[in-house]
Amino acid sequence: MKQAGLIILYLLAFFSRGLAQKGNDEQLAMYYYERKEYDKAAVYFDKLYDKAPEMYYNNYYKCLVELKDFGKAEKITKKQLKRNEGDVFLYVRLGSIYKLQGNTDKEKEQYTKALKELPAEQSAIFSLAHAFEDAGLYDYGIEAYKKGRKEFPTTYPFYYEIADLYKKKGDLKAMINEYLDAIEFRESELYTAQAHLQQSLGYDDKNGGLNNPLLKQELQKRIQKNPDKTVFAEFLIFLQNQQKDFEGAFAQSKALDKRLKEDGTRIMELAKLCVSNENYEVAEKCYQYIISKGKENAYYDMAVIEKLNTSYARITSVNNPPVAEVLQLENSIESAIQAYGISTLTLPLIKKSALLKAYYLDKPGEAIESLENVISQYTFNKTTMADIKLDLGDMNLLVGNIWDASLLYSQVEKDFKYEPVGQDAKFRNAKLSFYASDFKWAKTQCDVLKGATSKVIANDALDLSLVITDAIGIDTNAVPLSMFASAELLILQHQYDRAIMRLDSINTLFSEHTLGDDIYYKKAEIYKRTNRYEEAAKMYHNIVEFYPTELYGDDALFKEAELYERYLNDKEKAKQLYQDVLTKYPGSIYVVEARKRFRDLRGDVVN
Repeated sequence: MKQAGLIILYLLAFFSRGLAQKGNDEQLAMYYYERKEYDKAAVYFDKLYDKAPEMYYNNYYKCLVELKDFGKAEKITKKQLKRNEGDVFLYVRLGSIYKLQGNTDKEKEQYTKALKELPAEQSAIFSLAHAFEDAGLYDYGIEAYKKGRKEFPTTYPFYYEIADLYKKKGDLKAMINEYLDAIEFRESELYTAQAHLQQSLGYDDKNGGLNNPLLKQELQKRIQKNPDKTVFAEFLIFLQNQQKDFEGAFAQSKALDKRLKEDGTRIMELAKLCVSNENYEVAEKCYQYIISKGKENAYYDMAVIEKLNTSYARITSVNNPPVAEVLQLENSIESAIQAYGISTLTLPLIKKSALLKAYYLDKPGEAIESLENVISQYTFNKTTMADIKLDLGDMNLLVGNIWDASLLYSQVEKDFKYEPVGQDAKFRNAKLSFYASDFKWAKTQCDVLKGATSKVIANDALDLSLVITDAIGIDTNAVPLSMFASAELLILQHQYDRAIMRLDSINTLFSEHTLGDDIYYKKAEIYKRTNRYEEAAKMYHNIVEFYPTELYGDDALFKEAELYERYLNDKEKAKQLYQDVLTKYPGSIYVVEARKRFRDLRGDVVN
């Protein structure tokens, strides 16, 4: 028994030494391999390969190729093929060896064999295609996948893999068509294909989304070839919306609406999108299309109302719109109000009609009467009534009814003390005190509003407080500020010439006052409203030149740039000014927008 035990211990020790030696050889082989000392690594892989060829073939093959020992590399690869006839990717390894030896005929022969002997198994197809891809043989990889497509035409046709190889080849047209084929194969692939296309073609920040003319062309071809396959029209509309090509999106959406005999839902959605992007013209076309469907259409009434709301937004988005257009819109709104009566549906139109009368048609009396009629005769929710009271207060201020305006603001402030609409009313009352030269009270209210929920109100309150402090903080003479406040009221009342005269008189009478930048800023505002853009630009420039560190320094520089970009048609000047915003006012709230506009004007394409 003792002797048998010794024998067992000896055998265990022998095998342990063998395993330890194998482990040591593997460690050394990988150590040298990772350090790219292939000659030393090959010595150990040679021993390891003999014992476990499946495990060590790849690393050994790589070492031999690096050492240009092509004969041995060919030998072990053929050995592997005999052991594993289904591993046709090994033919690619052989082909690579012959390529390195300059034997083109034998190289191509191996690739052909690989494709010919490819088993009808997904794993084998992937292995071969990946081998071709790793060798940079994209056409052969595509051929492998296409052979697989014939084997699995209804389960997995390899569209995404083929598309990826076309991308690596640089054949974008073929890549795009593979993704479109995937959509045609199964419409549920639409979102996946879109995601892949966006990743492959890049996202165009400037133009929005997938902005590739080839993609549009190929989509349009598919739509023409197979108009009943609506998924491609849907995809094209998606692209057009991303790129803000709303005119094109409307044409496609209208065609789909007619072809599918829809109720106009997609057109209504497009109209909302257009309005949110301030493309009022196309939005109006959308609503008019719905209206043309007739009164029996479910969206007819909404389209009538929303078209008028959109027309109002379009007309009032420009300075001094043509009076004829304003009159036409007012008449259309009044007709709609008569047709539908006064209700929650038409209340926005009633407000807009009053605003047109008060601010564009010089009929503030009619506007006030219209809104007073709503308040006295109809009951809407409190928030809606508050909005009407604020508008009515502004209109009373317009005609000089200061105390009526204050009463209306105070009512809203009392009813909504801790809500944004109440804070808005409080600020309007503060402004009213400012116009009346009650600066102490106005500043007190503004200081309270610095913590307002609404950031806009908080900022406006802070600005007004600073104007008051700067103007009378040291010099207790409040006359210049009173004149300035009265000029602001004249601007509100659209008495622009009188307002400019009042502002200029401050400079004449009080040359040492601190309102210089404020005066330039207000004059620029007047010139913009009256389409005198060059004069407005000069006012902004004066602020930047003479008051660069004052309250309006960065505002003036950004707005001057905006004038040159949008109205004075001097893109180079605008680009320089936007760049100045970035360098002179790095902490400004305009930095992000200025950088974006600068890059757009410079023509940057960010993918």
